Amino acid sequence: MENIALIESFSEFKDDKLIDRVTLMAILEDVFRNALKKKYGSDDNFDIIINPDKGDMEIWRNRIVVADGEVEDPNQEISLSEARRIEPDFEVGEEVSEEVKLIQLGRRAILALRQNLISKIHEHDNTNLYKQFKDIIGDIYTAEVHHVRPKAVILVDDDGNEIVLPKEKQIPSDFFRKGDNVRGIIENVELKGNKPQIIMSRTSEKFLEKLFEQEIPEVFDGLITVKKVVRIPGEKAKVAVDSYDDRIDPVGACVGMKGSRIHGIVRELGNENIDVINYTTNTQLYISRALSPAKISSIKIDEESKRAEVFLKLEEVSKAIGRGGHNIKLAGLLTGYELDVIREGTPAEEEDVELTEFSDEIEAWIIDEFAKIGLDTARSVLNHDVQDLVRRTDLEEETIMDVIRILREEFEE
Repeated sequence: MENIALIESFSEFKDDKLIDRVTLMAILEDVFRNALKKKYGSDDNFDIIINPDKGDMEIWRNRIVVADGEVEDPNQEISLSEARRIEPDFEVGEEVSEEVKLIQLGRRAILALRQNLISKIHEHDNTNLYKQFKDIIGDIYTAEVHHVRPKAVILVDDDGNEIVLPKEKQIPSDFFRKGDNVRGIIENVELKGNKPQIIMSRTSEKFLEKLFEQEIPEVFDGLITVKKVVRIPGEKAKVAVDSYDDRIDPVGACVGMKGSRIHGIVRELGNENIDVINYTTNTQLYISRALSPAKISSIKIDEESKRAEVFLKLEEVSKAIGRGGHNIKLAGLLTGYELDVIREGTPAEEEDVELTEFSDEIEAWIIDEFAKIGLDTARSVLNHDVQDLVRRTDLEEETIMDVIRILREEFEE
């Protein structure tokens, strides 16, 4: 063959693990037929014989012999005298097969052909890669840090595939260096142009669920079922588990002796605090368990609005709410109910006012900050120390002092 570069193209791709021999031959034939169409206007009368193992090929053009001077389509027909220069015994009406050398396509066409071949191979690789990772969405995957960017960490797996771990999909305490191995779940695969972009996540609830499967044999074997996972990445998570075998304690099996089984998961998630609770269809019991470690006095449930009033003694309120309001927020997400904390032990004659009543004097976002930690009435705020409120909210001390002044004026009147 005249074109060494094309032979090298064959050699470059024929051993590619993602391309079988039949597929490669189909790609090559498609590329050559496109080149023939450009050169001759049609490829219908061409036979292409390819041997990708040797990097060799033959192209044959078939034309019908017509009388001299009657050639209307030079690509489909050949004059009798020209045919007899190939074989002296040809007659009008017979078919002539003549080999077309690649050099006849022209140098520019050959260069374009090679480029088209490379493009088609890459397109095939990308399609395969897209399908490969689409099939493992939601599974845990490990890859190595290739380089760290401000908005994402770029990882590379053992096959050289690039995986993106965006900043918002990283646990806040995550810190990566080049060469570190990183675990996460394949969350999504997107086609950017013709190239697939593989997205990894470490903040997904699915990642924590899959870690339970990987680290706890009973979950992997199906003896324990993870019913639901909710989390504030890097801070706190709640996992509801159940077992159809009464002999198995699902919480004990997941946590292990002195936390031995769950310790590896906690460490993987940047010391995320994980509460494992027994799932139950008894809504009151489920809410009570979800608000652990607080001890609930009673619960009043409104099924229609999916709200629940949770009554607690004053000393249990802070436990139910948790640091930064995380405990009550996750309990609500886990159970599917909006939880309202009602404090017991407040004298009936001691009036109280909802914080929302002060919306003319206190901005809504400030009221929301107090609500996040379960403080939704005037007295619930006044009953807390200023420094405690500074620590537990995102509010400045000066802002809190202004709120306290406004609330006190209400009761002094």
